Amino acid sequence: MQAKQVIENLKQRFPNEPEYIQAVSQVLGTIEDEYNKHPEFEQVNLIDRLCIPDRIVQFRVTWTDDSGRVQTNMGYRIQHNNVIGPYKGGIRFHASVNQSILKFLAFEQTFKNSLTTLPMGGAKGGSDFSPRGKSNAEVMRFCQAFMTELYRHIGPDEDVPAGDIGVGGREVGFLFGMYKKLTHQFQGVLTGKGLEFGGSLIRPEATGYGNVYFLQNMLATRNIDLKGKTVLVSGAGNVAQYTIEKLIQLGAKPVTCSDSDGYIYDPDGIDEEKLAYIKELKNIERGRISEYAEEYGVKYVPGAKPWFEKADIALPSATQNEINEEAAKALVANGVIAVSEGANMPSTPEAIKVFQDAKILYSPGKAANAGGVAVSGLEMSQNSERLRWSREEVDQKLHDIMNDIHANCVKYGTEADGYINYVKGANVAGFLKVARAMMAQGIV
Repeated sequence: MQAKQVIENLKQRFPNEPEYIQAVSQVLGTIEDEYNKHPEFEQVNLIDRLCIPDRIVQFRVTWTDDSGRVQTNMGYRIQHNNVIGPYKGGIRFHASVNQSILKFLAFEQTFKNSLTTLPMGGAKGGSDFSPRGKSNAEVMRFCQAFMTELYRHIGPDEDVPAGDIGVGGREVGFLFGMYKKLTHQFQGVLTGKGLEFGGSLIRPEATGYGNVYFLQNMLATRNIDLKGKTVLVSGAGNVAQYTIEKLIQLGAKPVTCSDSDGYIYDPDGIDEEKLAYIKELKNIERGRISEYAEEYGVKYVPGAKPWFEKADIALPSATQNEINEEAAKALVANGVIAVSEGANMPSTPEAIKVFQDAKILYSPGKAANAGGVAVSGLEMSQNSERLRWSREEVDQKLHDIMNDIHANCVKYGTEADGYINYVKGANVAGFLKVARAMMAQGIV
């Protein structure tokens, strides 16, 4: 396999899907040597079969807003690969959603789920509908209309969606309620459910907590303690909130938080009281992060991201491609020693090169943010067995899974000079498990 040739072929076949091509390029460049050690892979054209989704479901979603006007959005489900388990991946509601973004996310999800060692394939879905500015009734009607089509393509042993950007506990509840009404069955078909109807303890916290646990493992390779470190966090949603929560618990000092309008910088650090304000602001009032600056009298920078502030660690927890080459150079120049991704593909290829050339600790999202889908897998297990594990049990399992993922990254990513290339380690470890399962199951 020649990675460049495969990528050129994919560019010709899918010329208007830059995010998908970016994700595939980043993976193929790191697994090429390992792939070519296995001529049996090439004999069955495994790389093409791995890169192209099993199927793409695309549909119209029609719903009525509070004024009685009929609105139309697009809905999608990308079922990428299910050789190690049922399709598994989030649903994203955001104006930016398109087929390219969802294909990249589903592709990444396949490797991320493989890294958890749990039996889950990779998928992703969503819509260009944005919950921002919508009433609860409008969000409910949209979710119900979306599920009216999606329910035909999902099931506990077929495809198990979860939340993502724009899809939190409220949206998952509305989606689950409609699924139950349409099928007459109470099944563990969505994860991220409320505790009242089959959800798992620690699931809301899992992506943020897991990223911090992974960060601790990275720092430990250089005998560095997280306590006392200043941390830049982007985003203000679920991942960012619980990343900040775990940082506070472990004695670090998070100093930034952001949303699509801008970011706040709090030099005194975001403490438990301030975090509670953020949770109320974003989860209940659906407000903007600029209100934090007004409340606490700190700096607010509209239309910008927090990567030019000085800190020890950066944890991007918002969305794809939020750290470009310029921002990466600023982070390195300002003394950042570690970047661990809570979001999916938040660093551009140019930014990643800056981090790796500087030999700082850098982990891609498919490894560092796998805690969310890991606990989704644990939620699936609890649903299947009609059990509920304690908070301590789930947190320990999450901790163990993140430790195992880190160990696999070290195993496959340690280079001759001792530098741990977490991108290569995560990609090779995830790829080998999926590839071997594909070989075992024949050409299907």
